[in-house]
Amino acid sequence: MEVITKIKQDTYYDSVTLMLVSSEIEKMEAVEEAMIGMGTDYNIESLQRLDMFGTEHEDATPNDLILTVKAADAKAGEKAIETAEEKLKEKSQSSGGVSAYNPPTQERAADMLPGANMVLISVPGEHAAKEAHEALDNDRHVMLFSDNVSLDEELELKEKAVKKGLLMMGPDCGTSIINGVPLAFANAVRGGNIGLVAASGTGLQETTSIIHQLGGGISQAIGVGGRDLSAQIEGRMTLLAARALDRDDNTDVITLISKPPDETILAPLLKELNSLSKPVVIYFIGADQAKIEAEGFTAAGDLENAAVQSCRLAGVDAADSLINQAEIEQKAAKIQLSGPYLRGLYSGGTLCDEAQRILHDRLDEIYSNTPVEGCHELEDLYQSKAHTIIDLGEDEFTQGRAHPMIDPTLRKERIVQEMQDPEVGIILLDVVLGYGAHPDMAGALVEAIEEGKSAADSPPLVAASICGTDQDPQNYEQQKNTLEEAGVYVFPSNVSMVKFAYQLFETT
Repeated sequence: MEVITKIKQDTYYDSVTLMLVSSEIEKMEAVEEAMIGMGTDYNIESLQRLDMFGTEHEDATPNDLILTVKAADAKAGEKAIETAEEKLKEKSQSSGGVSAYNPPTQERAADMLPGANMVLISVPGEHAAKEAHEALDNDRHVMLFSDNVSLDEELELKEKAVKKGLLMMGPDCGTSIINGVPLAFANAVRGGNIGLVAASGTGLQETTSIIHQLGGGISQAIGVGGRDLSAQIEGRMTLLAARALDRDDNTDVITLISKPPDETILAPLLKELNSLSKPVVIYFIGADQAKIEAEGFTAAGDLENAAVQSCRLAGVDAADSLINQAEIEQKAAKIQLSGPYLRGLYSGGTLCDEAQRILHDRLDEIYSNTPVEGCHELEDLYQSKAHTIIDLGEDEFTQGRAHPMIDPTLRKERIVQEMQDPEVGIILLDVVLGYGAHPDMAGALVEAIEEGKSAADSPPLVAASICGTDQDPQNYEQQKNTLEEAGVYVFPSNVSMVKFAYQLFETT
């Protein structure tokens, strides 16, 4: 194998474009690996991990474009580099022209669209708070997709927003559906009378998708950022959004989703929510359901149950679950795992959390980069230990590259690695569909599954849950069929997939 590299200084392309080109180059004959990306610390570390690092990479900066290919010989590598440059040029030209003009400032954008009253901000974290302040000062709602915004900045922004009666969604807000318009990572769902407020992106996606599958519909789905229920932020935006839904004529049921609120704010938060006139479903992951029920709210046990309870309160005759326990047990019957350990490779943080919480009383020693209570910190992010359930969407994996819902490269590498470990009996995957997500995530993951199978003496079982709807652009049924044709056990929710794994370890 030969490693061929070309570095172009002060040349920038966005992470999605680079991901797409990398994927295309890796499909070329005689190409084993391709790293088409910016010279970030993460990408340099990836080159070292893949044994593709050379002296020419030592002086690369995040402003430099790196084209590195591992191929069968030098001629194939050079051809791959040349092809990558051509494809980058094509993509750059296809997005150019007068019609693709991007205004350089927020105010110039507002001049082009004077009726706009909401700003979606996705800029580097050091500039994000400034842009959000500008939007709020001009009486515009904000969806702040950017992360790396300090808690102090978040508090200042949300205090300003509350005073003005404006939404300040985020920072690190990955999903919202406002007036039927999906923002960032969101699924295509029917309209309806259930309004949601969530401090969790994939939690919001999973719940809205299941509501759709159950026959319900969404009035609004408001993301507030993962730290809104922290001791410092005190649920400021959660309360503002819930009160807005309480006044909304199109909303009959309000559903709140979050990781556990800080203990110091749970009681005052529930007291404030008691002023709402509409029925409220609450799923605060890991929180005491009895405390929630004692305040007169409907407490949900998991994301799927939150969707079921919401639908029933909204007048939808919903079943207890998308797939019942008897069906799960039937799927698990007579399966003998090839190895003693489970590996969960998630792109959704809340889904990763949910898996740990369900499985930690069944499996000994679960390790994670985001361990919940009862689980353990994974020391080496790139090497699993015993039962491992990781969130590949965490900052340590996404620095310098697109989120795994967009770019499956890192997860594909990890799938191949886990498939070849003889101690692995089952791998769990989430396949998140919707706007902003990869156009064929099932196909991309199946490539890695097949590669792993071919190199393993006794490959593990693979199970996947699909978060999405029949209206999503990726075609839900086609994604399901792609996975099943590769021998993957497919489930309509993360909870049902994890219960399937629970059952397997109960019977082994």
